[in-house]
Amino acid sequence: MEKYILFFLLSSIFALHTPLHAQRAWTLDSCINYALTHNVEVRQRINAARQGELAVTEAKDRVLPNLSGYGSQNFSFGRGLTADNTYANRNTSSFSVGAQLSVPLFQGLRVVRSVKYAETSLKALIEQSEAIKDDVSINVMAAFLQALYSREALGVARMSLDVSRDELKRREILLEAGKIPELDLFEARAQVSRDELTVVNAQNDSVMALLDLTNLLDIEDDGSFDIIPLKEETLPMPSLEEVWTNMQMANHTLRAAVIRKQAAGENVEVAKTGYIPTLSFNAGLGTNYYKTSGFQNEGFASQMRHNFSKSLGFSLNIPIFDGFSTRNSISRARMEQLNSELDLENTRQQLYKTVSTAHAQAIAAAAKEKASQSAVENTKAAFDAMTVKYDNGRANATEYEKAKADYINAVADRLQASYERQLRVRILRHYNEN
Repeated sequence: MEKYILFFLLSSIFALHTPLHAQRAWTLDSCINYALTHNVEVRQRINAARQGELAVTEAKDRVLPNLSGYGSQNFSFGRGLTADNTYANRNTSSFSVGAQLSVPLFQGLRVVRSVKYAETSLKALIEQSEAIKDDVSINVMAAFLQALYSREALGVARMSLDVSRDELKRREILLEAGKIPELDLFEARAQVSRDELTVVNAQNDSVMALLDLTNLLDIEDDGSFDIIPLKEETLPMPSLEEVWTNMQMANHTLRAAVIRKQAAGENVEVAKTGYIPTLSFNAGLGTNYYKTSGFQNEGFASQMRHNFSKSLGFSLNIPIFDGFSTRNSISRARMEQLNSELDLENTRQQLYKTVSTAHAQAIAAAAKEKASQSAVENTKAAFDAMTVKYDNGRANATEYEKAKADYINAVADRLQASYERQLRVRILRHYNEN
């Protein structure tokens, strides 16, 4: 019986691991890589970083001069005041054209500080885009391992069903020989029904686990989606101190919070530029043509030539009182700076809680896997002994079914503990390396 169970378990798992379409089977790495290039949240973060690049360009462009041209044509009809201070009916038309140039010479350090603020904000956006990639990678990893676990759990359920069916056949023979009561046969049939329900539930869980993975990858499953099991390997578990030390230096979420705090401080300096005077250079070229009915008007070309004018000038703006606008802007910037400091502190606390919890869970999962291995060995020995007792009539069907259930449950618990340990260790290693 023991050899049969172990053989069937291994053969079922091997059959389940064989992809229906090898060319469509996905590895863990291929799932993660696909998600990092197709996931909507990742693409949104990348787009946000591109917007940050545009903000830097816009801040730098504020040092460029403004050049504009203008032209106008106006008509006036009816009574109007003349140079003799009388009114007369006259029709007039005027045309003007020109160009204006404004060159910012000194903008109160606003441009320099704005560029610095935009560049720092861009760094934060880039770190945030990398942080979302870390989150997506962990989510895909969890979904992938859940799909593998659900598949192997289905194999365990089928193993239990086949054992129950064989036991039912055996009891039918024993009942015909008069060696067991009819109640034992009814119990065997009931157990087969329960195991069939367990298989159906396990099948549904396996399908839903694959569906969750495909949804996370944003792909449509036509029924051929399949995954490749991980190679059997024992990954070393990094210590909590090692992981936390590396995270403080390289974790993208934490680095983004640090940079946002720096950017908030630079934004305060931008707001302070409202108190600094600004200086600009202005130049203009223009000419016009004017015609009044009833008067002898100079020709268009002559007027345009004679009325041509040039202008040069400097404009100095000294802020004296702006209705507390600058003061309020500085106050808002300082509140944002305080919020960024609190956000950094909260991010650091949450990350430490996350990594310490992951480390504790990894240790617990490893201990659970070790204990479950012992439970499998003990329950298997108890099941073998109970099988002998039942065959010799020294145990009833209820005791036999309980021993079998204990063994199957121990196998399932070991399987769950194994995948949980793999997941927790992989998450820890991801934190340690990213």
